Amino acid sequence: MSTVLPVAQRGEAILSLTAAPVADQEFGTAWLHALAQALQATMLERNGVGIAAPQVYVSKRVIIVASRPNLRYPDAPDMQAVVMVNPEILHMSEQYVLGEEGCLSVPNERGQVARAEQIQVRYFSLDGKPVTAEFSGFPARIVQHEVDHLNSILFVERLGA
Repeated sequence: MSTVLPVAQRGEAILSLTAAPVADQEFGTAWLHALAQALQATMLERNGVGIAAPQVYVSKRVIIVASRPNLRYPDAPDMQAVVMVNPEILHMSEQYVLGEEGCLSVPNERGQVARAEQIQVRYFSLDGKPVTAEFSGFPARIVQHEVDHLNSILFVERLGA
């Protein structure tokens, strides 16, 4: 069983740092695979639909996007969890949609955030293979929310924006 890690809360310094890229020599390592497993376990334990490494006190550009219905997001579409290393949003649609967001680092607070309806993302697998993928709707919202974490932005900073 994977380790469930503590989650950094709003106001903690780790969340205000821009996360460092995963270096070439870190791809495929036991450390990176263990981080991904712990992120997944932590996200599932807390009913999250995504998580970023800085939320578990690791300032690296690693996120998981895993939309699925749960207590916090009963209407979420079901998708296979995707681990993204060094993700970069290449394109965002001009159409933005409002949607409710919450965050494991900002418990008991939710709000309406405008996000691009469709995005194109380039990222690497845990073993360093480049991937380009498109997401729309709720999964696109999760990617944007988690990439924000890598850039030290919490969703509450986008409320009313």
